[in-house]
Amino acid sequence: MTTGPAGRPRPTITLAVVMLAFLTVPMSISGAAVALPDIGADLRTAGAPLQWVMNAYNLTFASFTLVAGSTADLVGRRRTFVAGAGLFAVGSLAAAAAPGIALLDAARALSGIGSAGVFASGGAILATTFDGAARTRAFAALGSAAGLGLAAGPTLSGWLVGALGWRATFGTHAALVAVALAGVGYVAESRAAERPRLDVTGAVVFVAGLGALVLGAVQGPEWGWTSPGVVALLAAGVGLLVAFVVLQARSAAPLLDLSLAKNRRFLALCMVPVVSTFGFVTLLTYLPTYLVGASGLSPQRAGTVLLLMTAPVLLAPPLAGGLVNRGVSPRALITLSLALFAGGNAWLTVIGPSTSVAVIAGPLLMVGLGAGLSFGVGDGAAMSLVEPERAGMATGFLNTMRIGSEAIVIAVYGAVLVSLISGRVGSKELAVRVAAGDVTGGASGAPAAGFTDALHIALYGTAAVCVVGTVAIAAALAQPRRRVAAEVGAADSPAPTKVT
Repeated sequence: MTTGPAGRPRPTITLAVVMLAFLTVPMSISGAAVALPDIGADLRTAGAPLQWVMNAYNLTFASFTLVAGSTADLVGRRRTFVAGAGLFAVGSLAAAAAPGIALLDAARALSGIGSAGVFASGGAILATTFDGAARTRAFAALGSAAGLGLAAGPTLSGWLVGALGWRATFGTHAALVAVALAGVGYVAESRAAERPRLDVTGAVVFVAGLGALVLGAVQGPEWGWTSPGVVALLAAGVGLLVAFVVLQARSAAPLLDLSLAKNRRFLALCMVPVVSTFGFVTLLTYLPTYLVGASGLSPQRAGTVLLLMTAPVLLAPPLAGGLVNRGVSPRALITLSLALFAGGNAWLTVIGPSTSVAVIAGPLLMVGLGAGLSFGVGDGAAMSLVEPERAGMATGFLNTMRIGSEAIVIAVYGAVLVSLISGRVGSKELAVRVAAGDVTGGASGAPAAGFTDALHIALYGTAAVCVVGTVAIAAALAQPRRRVAAEVGAADSPAPTKVT
């Protein structure tokens, strides 16, 4: 390992630098959504071009994370972190200054590429800087930082938009990352001992394949899932990803070492954020719309109610990290967290237009606790299974699963919700408005009732997915029977005697 000109590596500053960046990146996701109405009014745009302020960011973020992780192993994790953070800052500044929607969308796509570099290299930096109990604490702190960014993004963005305008939101994100960059001189540089050339062909095929898949999912609700364009995108995405796997199996220096995906426990831990997307992120995305539209709460009041779900995300990761360091099995905590997603979503079906906050407080706290227990602990457990030489590749794959699933699942969840509402209000156009929080139109009370029925079905479906995920991941994380038997046998055997 080496350091920059600022001096020798300092683990505390390293953790602070990575945490600040990990706080800002998810803040740019959740915070930008709040700024959309003002962006549309100022730039005189609406519909798909406005929605691509979010979609462009998510698309490039998901598509480039794996490439950024493998690049970090080859050229250096700190170097990749600096490049990613720099791109994010430049993209955010360009977004703040964009005179039109086309340049704003392009700037957000650039920020997404930078975010991929930050997320892929940041986890690898911590995995190679800390070890043992310190690594568990570091990843728990990282989970709290990411949760804080996700939870505080809408609140901070709402305040900035109201006080200074929507451009201040992106300017603030750039400033926060600039502060993080000021401390990178104290972050140790690390890279793999063997550094072959980057698999450019594999990188292009993977980015194109995942990009097509995510784009198809994003455009599905707007173009129609059976439209030729969406079918072609989804088919191309699947085909290119299959070709990517074939290429990696034949490559001497693959972008993704397939042995990682063949590691049953590592792959199970990479599926944890996918289940978290179903159980937590979908609620974070669509529940505010229900509270404002069907329940009639103000945006500020809805944000306050959501603190019941987001506050545990900030508080639980250090608790979970401490339990792991005291001997509690990460598998037990992860299984519990996923089970809480299932129970919380099923319990939340008590919600209705006139339901009091006290009635939904329990399920919201349950879902938030589930997210808090898995944030950080799952990532730390996954990285403990990977040798340092592949830390970037591993974090890239893990975060590709996280970001890719968010982009796809949120789009599909929204489409399902609109379809369910449409069947109850009798009009797709009205259903789209209802899902966006506009319950006017139709018979008195019918839109809100249709929204409630559709949300209940979606919640039950989500709970079922989480149950399946909980059982599958818990089974995959179990130690092989042979290994357990060998350990028991070794413990029961008498100590070997010394032959003289």
